[in-house]
Amino acid sequence: MQFTSREDIEAPIELVFAEITDFTRFERAALRRGADVQRTDSLKAPGVGMRWRAKFKLRGRMRDLAVRLSAYDPPNGIKVEAEATTLEGRMTVELIALSRARTRLSVDLTLEARTLAGRLILQSLKLARNNLTKRFRLRLAEYAMDVEERYKRVS
Repeated sequence: MQFTSREDIEAPIELVFAEITDFTRFERAALRRGADVQRTDSLKAPGVGMRWRAKFKLRGRMRDLAVRLSAYDPPNGIKVEAEATTLEGRMTVELIALSRARTRLSVDLTLEARTLAGRLILQSLKLARNNLTKRFRLRLAEYAMDVEERYKRVS
């Protein structure tokens, strides 16, 4: 199952890349939502090989997720891979400079089943595909607006 979306952001590509690679902000956001997030690598600087382990409650059950940064290409984008017991996913985030102060953010999220239970989960997601796609695009649009607002405050 695949979700894709893109947003144009009124900010330079370098700033947008810094925002999408602010991993401590994403960790804090997950912690605020009740997830237990732990960084499991020993890298000093951001780069390929960064890893996290996350535990969170979803639909009444505790879920365990292993996340790995598999590509890090400043300022063009990143690729993140995640594995759970039943599903695995890949998220590719690409940035394209449209002008000095305008950047296109493209996000591609792919989910695949690892087990029969994973296939059942994906099947139920496919039934709600339109709603999920709408929510995915809305969240990306909100994120793009947040990045623009932070840029306007700094500049």
